[in-house]
Amino acid sequence: MTSTHKILQAGPLPPPLASKLPALCPVEILSDKPDPAAFLQRQGNEFTVLVTTGTQGATRGLIDALPNLQAICSLGVGYDAIDMDAVRARGLMLSNTPDVLNDCVADLAMGLLIDAVRGLSASDRHVRRGDWPRVGPTSPSTRVSGKRLGMLGMGRIGQVIARRATGFDMDIRYHTRSPKPQLPWQHEPSLIALAQWCDFLIVACPGSPETFHLVSADVLKALGPQGYLVNISRGTVVDEEALVAALENGELAGAGLDVFEHEPEVPAALIANEHVVLLPHVGSATRETRAAMCGLVLDNIRAFLADGRLVTPVGP
Repeated sequence: MTSTHKILQAGPLPPPLASKLPALCPVEILSDKPDPAAFLQRQGNEFTVLVTTGTQGATRGLIDALPNLQAICSLGVGYDAIDMDAVRARGLMLSNTPDVLNDCVADLAMGLLIDAVRGLSASDRHVRRGDWPRVGPTSPSTRVSGKRLGMLGMGRIGQVIARRATGFDMDIRYHTRSPKPQLPWQHEPSLIALAQWCDFLIVACPGSPETFHLVSADVLKALGPQGYLVNISRGTVVDEEALVAALENGELAGAGLDVFEHEPEVPAALIANEHVVLLPHVGSATRETRAAMCGLVLDNIRAFLADGRLVTPVGP
């Protein structure tokens, strides 16, 4: 064991990860403490590594309570819940778990799109309620293949989604801050113009102050009453109140959502809407991907303990 280091585990972790941490160096679990603030005041100076998740994150208060912290290792690709200003101010090292979840998140994005557009979950409920023999089949839905797909974000996950969509013969365009000339798809400098052009808009950009409510009421209006929205990134990217209003006013055909603005709380209006598919933030939740993510967190911790480096560092 590495006696010069000690890990603070912010909260619950998958057993394959949590069970292996004590073999690396001593570990304390903050969420298990009766009074976490008092515990940090007494022992916060003991920890050099913080292990957290993309949803648990790390506030400035937590980071400030760990004066000897050197590295944060996070389970998940997103780090918007981690106070990056505090990380930079302290010169801390930060790792996430990129790439290993791309395929499963992209698969889920396509599943959400097909479900929302073709009404799979709604039709399932129709059958289970006994409505088929009583009132007949559901109304015809919308075709998925051959349509126009707009991508908000074209990073690692966005590119995998776009490749999936080519199998459905979709015409693809994307909006990012700057074009990526190496990609085969057309860049659209205006998100409004992209929304006006496409039939389906998939949100696959990181959550950040810059992307907060980027999918605004104006973007949803541009997507229009025949358009569908899918979000597998972060709930904060979409103005949730505007989304509810667009759906209730018939200004949007439907949505597929794996993330929400105030998780795990979901607006009652979304729950009641038959044209919305709702998932509990399970984009990467397959056994294979979660095992790979846990393994990558362990690799980052081992590398840091061995020689002060990280395998998948997050840039400044």
